[in-house]
Amino acid sequence: MRMYDLIMKKRNGAALTAEEMQYMITEYVAGRIPDYQMSAFLMAVYFKGMSEEETLAMTQAVAHSGDMVDLSGIEGSKIDKHSTGGVGDKTTLIIAPIVAACGAKVAKMSGRGLGHTGGTVDKLESIPGMHTSLDEKKFFEIVNQTGLCVIGQSGNLAPADKKLYALRDVTATVDSIPLIAVSIMSKKLAAGNDGILLDVKTGSGAFMKTVEDSIALAKEMVSIGENAGKKTVALITDMDIPLGHNIGNSLEIIEAVETLKGKGPSDLTEVCLQLAANMLFLAHKGSLKECRNMAQHALDSGKALERLIAMVEAQGGDVSVIRDTGKFPRAPFAHPVFAKKTGYITSMNAESCGIASAMLGAGRETKESQLDYAAGIIINSKTGDYVKEGQIIATLHASDESLFAAAEKRYLEAIQIGDEKPEEKPLVYARVTKEDVEKLF
Repeated sequence: MRMYDLIMKKRNGAALTAEEMQYMITEYVAGRIPDYQMSAFLMAVYFKGMSEEETLAMTQAVAHSGDMVDLSGIEGSKIDKHSTGGVGDKTTLIIAPIVAACGAKVAKMSGRGLGHTGGTVDKLESIPGMHTSLDEKKFFEIVNQTGLCVIGQSGNLAPADKKLYALRDVTATVDSIPLIAVSIMSKKLAAGNDGILLDVKTGSGAFMKTVEDSIALAKEMVSIGENAGKKTVALITDMDIPLGHNIGNSLEIIEAVETLKGKGPSDLTEVCLQLAANMLFLAHKGSLKECRNMAQHALDSGKALERLIAMVEAQGGDVSVIRDTGKFPRAPFAHPVFAKKTGYITSMNAESCGIASAMLGAGRETKESQLDYAAGIIINSKTGDYVKEGQIIATLHASDESLFAAAEKRYLEAIQIGDEKPEEKPLVYARVTKEDVEKLF
């Protein structure tokens, strides 16, 4: 078998076999296929696409390029959730405790933030003493004890994906739907859960800017999951506006806790209840309606908050800051952002809002960047709100006052104010299963 022949086969629009995909990924990870040949193959995929069977074969080959996690040591149904990334997206911190309170298990490996999107692991590490690097025995023990545990991704989980992504990043092949699906689902299959819920973001703060592209990606990923024997559902959720009011690591933990106390923003609460209901549905806890009611009860009763406290304590975190979020260390400087004119906020570029937060120290420009856990933005007014000139529409938080000017400029550029109130957009656009795309708008 020769890589040259596989490149030509794909260039000519033919589908590779599972054996050919396995050969290609194995040899590439071993260093016996050079980057220039793999780059040629990726570009051929970009233009020619891949069949359903081909995409599954490549996903499974990438998943098996490293460790395959065996979660059989955890009792009950294990349901994973993956978000395609966004701004203010602290949903894992809310839905995992809700799902655990309802009797399903959440054994989750999450990533760190880079660029304008935040990472769940970074947010958790803003809790003093919190450990997100645990061995398998301790990980299983905590999930069995508390119903949930969130840790950083294993260093050897789908190593082929790391190599392929680095190559796609410099060869203009990142935005290929089959390759995005392979990248995401290879890690999900390697993580070993029984069911997978995909939260596919759409809008200005998402990788997929349109609902149509988001649905196409969701269908591709659901197909991979189902064909690999994992019950898989996707929700298309809005990321044209930051989710909730807080952007930044400890600020988002604070908002997640307030949501678990029943005091969270309505948009964040609603999205989390829908995500949690679908995870419980995948865990066979009842009909979608019954699962929604269970999720609501877990929130209203305080049982979900108890699960978060139990997880934080088991992972060495200081639970006093969860019980009283006023104990979180705060940034020493705060800077108000004022509306430049009177009218309705007609749009917010969520990506630019996330970049402004990163400029304050809440995000990374490179993998080596140091985070300021207390830095970030608290949003006072969002799309659809009426504001007056000179009104505070956001507050920036940082440990260095010199960062405010550039971050404020970036934030204001993200906000458009006009005379007409914009049409309200749905929070959840569609639910995608193997059988159907149910549009919810």
